[in-house]
Order: sequence, then C-alpha cells, then structure tokens
Amino acid sequence: MEKINPPYTEPENSLSVLELLRVAHEYCIYCEKASEKPFSENVDFILKISPLLYLKGKLLPEINPEYPEFAERYVTEEEWQEVFNHFRSVYLEKDEFYNVSYEDHHESEAVKSSLSENLSDIYQDLKDFILLYQKNTQAARQNAVSQCRDLFETRWGPKLLSNLRYLHFLSVKERLPGMDDER
Repeated sequence: MEKINPPYTEPENSLSVLELLRVAHEYCIYCEKASEKPFSENVDFILKISPLLYLKGKLLPEINPEYPEFAERYVTEEEWQEVFNHFRSVYLEKDEFYNVSYEDHHESEAVKSSLSENLSDIYQDLKDFILLYQKNTQAARQNAVSQCRDLFETRWGPKLLSNLRYLHFLSVKERLPGMDDER
C-alpha cells in the first residue's frame, strides 16, 4: 500500500502560506469595499492588517517552482483602477505623502507617494497570489508562493512599510498637540 503524504508536508502548503492566504483574503475583500468605510475606520484597518501581512510575507518559504511557466497574473488594469478609486475617494487630499525610497542606496531624497496607488499595488499582488493558488495544482501553488515571495521582497513589502509610517501619523495627529497637518 502506498503511503500518502499529508498536504502540509509540501512547502507550498505550509501553515505560513495558508495563514498569508487568510490575511490576504481579508485585505482584498476590504479593498474592494474601501470606499464604503469612513476615513478613520479605513486608516485603522490598514494599520492593523499591514503588520500582519508583512509578518506573513516574511515567513513565506523560498520555493523554486518545478514549472515556472505556470506563473500567471490575474488582476486587470480595470480592477486595479477600481480599487485605486475606492481608496482615492477615502483619502482625498491626504492621499499623497513623501517617502524616502531605499531602492537606490545612493539616493536619500524624499519622493512623492500615493496611499491609494500603494494599497492598490498591494491588492494586485495579493489577489494574484490568491487566484493562482486556488488553481489547486502543485505547479500553480508553487508559482503562487514563489511569485508572492518575490513581490513581497521587491514591491508589496516596502509599500506596506512606507504606508505604515504615514498612516500612523494620520491616525494620531489629531490627538497630539503641535502635529503639522501638511505631510
């Protein structure tokens, strides 16, 4: 009789992957309805879920997919734009902020960033991860995890962190005397 390995023995089915799927799903559901929530609730949700997403992204296993040609992207430009518009309608004039990019180690100037753009980019990467993972084949799951980990390191991880500092400022500025409105 052939021994059947439980599904969690493969790295693409590990607990850390399943936990990221759960948190990413919550994030994506929220993004698709962000304009229905008031500004303070929106900021609060993003502040709470961002560290969790970062932690779960950091814990993803490193996988070299056996069939890298199975990697796919799903979120269309129209879907991205819809999520962007949801966030833009919430953040309005508070959408843009200055951020120091560490991608070029020789640059230390602040660049203008957009919460709506960053949050929509994060949505796109996580939604693509979820949809590819749900194809329910080993090749798709390996590629989903590998792609998500790569994008965490290069795109959505840094965007989470840059948003976090600015959103923290927005969440406490009204309670702290002398906080400047212009950031």
